[in-house]
Amino acid sequence: MRSLQQQKQLELNLGPVAEMPPSYRFEEFIASHLSESPTGQIRLMESILERNNMKRAVKRVIKNKGAPGVDGMTVRKIKKYLKRHWSKIEQALLDGTYSPMPVKRKEISKPGGIRLLGIPTVLDRVIQQAVAQVLNQIWDHTFSEYSFGFRPNRSQHDAIRHYREYVRCGYRFVIDIDLSKFFDRVNHDRLMSRLATRIKDKRVLKLIRSFLTSGIMIGGLVEPSREGTPQGGPLSPLLSNIVLDELDKELESRGLCFVRYADDSVIFVRSERAGRRVMESVSRFIEKKLRLKINRQKSAVGRPWDRKYLGFCMTNSRKAPKIRIHWKTIKRFKERVREITARRRGRSISQVIRELNTFTRGWWNYYGITESYNRLRSLAHWIRRRLRAVIWKHWKNRRTRVRELLKRGVTRNYAVTTGCARKGPWRMSKVKWVNIALPDAYFSSLCLLCPWI
Repeated sequence: MRSLQQQKQLELNLGPVAEMPPSYRFEEFIASHLSESPTGQIRLMESILERNNMKRAVKRVIKNKGAPGVDGMTVRKIKKYLKRHWSKIEQALLDGTYSPMPVKRKEISKPGGIRLLGIPTVLDRVIQQAVAQVLNQIWDHTFSEYSFGFRPNRSQHDAIRHYREYVRCGYRFVIDIDLSKFFDRVNHDRLMSRLATRIKDKRVLKLIRSFLTSGIMIGGLVEPSREGTPQGGPLSPLLSNIVLDELDKELESRGLCFVRYADDSVIFVRSERAGRRVMESVSRFIEKKLRLKINRQKSAVGRPWDRKYLGFCMTNSRKAPKIRIHWKTIKRFKERVREITARRRGRSISQVIRELNTFTRGWWNYYGITESYNRLRSLAHWIRRRLRAVIWKHWKNRRTRVRELLKRGVTRNYAVTTGCARKGPWRMSKVKWVNIALPDAYFSSLCLLCPWI
């Protein structure tokens, strides 16, 4: 159980993550945000189709870019399409006769397998975004304070900081619960019953169900979708939070400390024995009440410095644990750098560095909150060695290698010996005279970016 003193200490260390709306009664909150009919009943569909809300939805979909759906329409064409056809689309939505098109199946690779995405058409994405913007006003203020996924003014960094503070408060064991194919296994009937508790406009409920059951197009054939929320639509993140809010409320009622980002949940306890007990009871709740499946192989009770959460872990300091990048994240980083710096790609060194900088800049924008740099110190040296191997490969024959070494200040004797060596590029990238010819300053002059240095 979380003591009052520990809770106050956690709030003192972290401060408010985001300003939450005051705890209105639900009726007052709705009345202050949504349109009302002359009879006083809430007109949720009219609020969704309100001009400013639709303009924000179109702008957001265009900004997110994204691939076209089954109809082939790109985001650049959506404005012109809506100008020509909006009156018919709006009337169909108001009448409750709008029928979304099937989502396009897309497979993307992820560590340990593939992730199945469902890409709706651009028009359906706009409507989903408009629905999500209004439903967020209804639901977001009721979500748990310890839920951080897909919510305004909250991020993965906030989740990791809360993770660190729980470890600092003495919770030295974490229960890592992995939901197997969560987005593909959401029960439609349970989800709709949850939505119906707050949404009284039957047109909106019918529209959301039509998005859930629109089907999936695979190889030109449409397969029905009897469960799951297509991962790739703007509405799916909100629906996933609504489903898992039941789990959050259950954990809060038990007085457990936890952090959740989307379907990634961790619970904090003080002993391994308590961890096993809590894991069994929470697993029963998830499988029997929420009707979701737990991946038993990936779920475990472990130490915060061993388990990976959102790409991070903690140092094992008892007094002041710090955020650290997990070694598996470093491994994936190196795999990607190897792909970029592969010596058979036939790209100039400036092109390789430009692509490398794009990747490392984005990578560091996320992982830059790390507080422990011991796993990063050797990365810059390793990247420069990869680039030296690329350049050595570019020089190709012995004559070119000797000439380039001489040009860069290596004496003739060592230039000839090094240039005529029969070792491979990776082995030669460590040779002293190659390092003298291609020093760190040379790569800095080519604008190589290693932001953690």
